[in-house]
Amino acid sequence: MSSFSHPPDYLIQGVLAGNRRVLARTITLFESRNPDHLRLAAQVLQGLAPHGGNALRLGITGVPGVGKSTLIEGLGLHLVERGHRVAVLAVDPSSRVSQGSIMGDKTRMEELSRRTDAFVRPSPSGGTLGGVAARTREAMVACEAAGFDVILVETVGVGQSETAVKGMVDFFLLLMLTGAGDELQGIKRGIMELADVVAITKADGENRELAERARKAYENALALFRFDREVPVLTTSALNGEGLAPLLDSLFRLYEADKATGALFNRRKAQQVDWFWELVEEGLLDRFRYAPKVASLMDETLAGVEKGEVFPGHAARKLLDRFTDEGG
Repeated sequence: MSSFSHPPDYLIQGVLAGNRRVLARTITLFESRNPDHLRLAAQVLQGLAPHGGNALRLGITGVPGVGKSTLIEGLGLHLVERGHRVAVLAVDPSSRVSQGSIMGDKTRMEELSRRTDAFVRPSPSGGTLGGVAARTREAMVACEAAGFDVILVETVGVGQSETAVKGMVDFFLLLMLTGAGDELQGIKRGIMELADVVAITKADGENRELAERARKAYENALALFRFDREVPVLTTSALNGEGLAPLLDSLFRLYEADKATGALFNRRKAQQVDWFWELVEEGLLDRFRYAPKVASLMDETLAGVEKGEVFPGHAARKLLDRFTDEGG
């Protein structure tokens, strides 16, 4: 039996009224894979969608130890002081046992969480590529419908398919540490190519000089393979707040410029189409897995593949033929 006893209109109206408890419950609904919840979630999302799309969506990633949560809290507090309403979708690595979040970003962003104009939501990545939660897109729409005009998406970190992040936000902020020589050799060129802004973190105390050296190194590196537009590279310190205001100014300049040229609108149109195909693929996979004739052969087929008795391609075609014979 579904634990979501409220009708769709209750959740829709609660989110539109800015009720944070209803917003949190709605995102929980979106994250559920219960078939009854999926149907309810689709109705709620349909009601919220016309009220979304009015926020700056920023994906934030970085190497381990770069201080993502600390910097995000600093950015969030600056934004609130500027009169914005900020939602942070902080994606934690998933526990292999429970599939739940294991780091607890609310405890790492205590001050921001207490602000009435901020909403911090940790969600498990669930093993999804790109270090993003499976329902981050839906969560963004709900937060926008609730009146938040800046959405910050914190990812697990560099190393997975960060194109997943880029494909659902307006801009991509890459955080890097000082000691640029080592990082430049270790970081993938593909990640650098995705970045719209690069920020060198922990640029305070004895690190100031190193941070400035790193900034110049990244600036030079980006100039070699980024020809579409200049990528700002800045130094920041979440500890004393230095560099956070210029970083926000750079992001909003990009946002306003892309709105003026229509690039933002076109990018979001393409993202909507990508979202559609992702949902189609996900739905087809679910239907395939749970189709009766397929499910009845799945264990036997997988056992044969594991033992090397059945070639994976033959096994896949056999089950797909069963699926189509069953009528999909």
